[in-house]
Amino acid sequence: MFLSLRFTSHHFLCDNSIILSRTLFSLRRNCSFTSPLKVNPKAVSFFNKSIDGVQQAGPNSNNLSVNSVDNTFPFPDGSGLEDALIGYISGKKKATEVAHSIWKHFVQKGDTVVDATCGNGYDTLAMLKLVADDSGNGCVYGMDIQTVALENTSLLLDRLVHPNERMLIKLFPVCHSRMEDVIPKDTFVRLVAFNLGYLPGGDKSILTVSETTLPALQAASRILGPGGLISLVVYVGHPGGREEFETVQTFASGLSTENWICCKIEMVNRQAAPVIVLLFKK
Repeated sequence: MFLSLRFTSHHFLCDNSIILSRTLFSLRRNCSFTSPLKVNPKAVSFFNKSIDGVQQAGPNSNNLSVNSVDNTFPFPDGSGLEDALIGYISGKKKATEVAHSIWKHFVQKGDTVVDATCGNGYDTLAMLKLVADDSGNGCVYGMDIQTVALENTSLLLDRLVHPNERMLIKLFPVCHSRMEDVIPKDTFVRLVAFNLGYLPGGDKSILTVSETTLPALQAASRILGPGGLISLVVYVGHPGGREEFETVQTFASGLSTENWICCKIEMVNRQAAPVIVLLFKK
């Protein structure tokens, strides 16, 4: 299995590869990649959490030795991002698990977040756990055009969530392209998440499509606050899925490099595998 990290903004790129942990060093040593893992630690906020042991290579250096990295991985303990990413690379974890782990580095207790495609409610639940605090703050706006999706989401939440936390979730039977109709104006939104495709276990003829996904992305970019993230898991294995992904990619590529950092994670030799797209607003 191969992992391709393709970045749509030059802010992510540097001339020297950085090995972020000894686990990733071992993976890099034993696996073949289409290109080195290249990251600029100053480009993305979640890489700035605790990069004390990583030193930028000098202009004459070709790469960084593993000895330049201390034993502290640059993510908070318990975040699970490294395990999720390694699990995804090795085929043991889902793309949604990687996305959930990434969210933890952007979302804080008390934040407002948006689940633009509720589906069966697992993203909604993950968001709630990130924003709910002991004072009853935090809010999750969820939406889906399918009644069965909202019913499934409600059943999941009613079963697993304390009633006090359940009150922090607002569900709407609307298309994600209309998110601005249900989210109050001037609300500071930290995260907008999409799962694009069809409802797992549902009617496969009902799909997200470019005609509504594009205006939904445009709306998400308007309501998202600085330091926020648009997260997409784009399923491409069904008819029309690849075309919808191209719409997402075209939208991301057109965002200003002054205000946005955009990247994608995709499998190279599994054409039907979902693609993770991340749009960070500076």
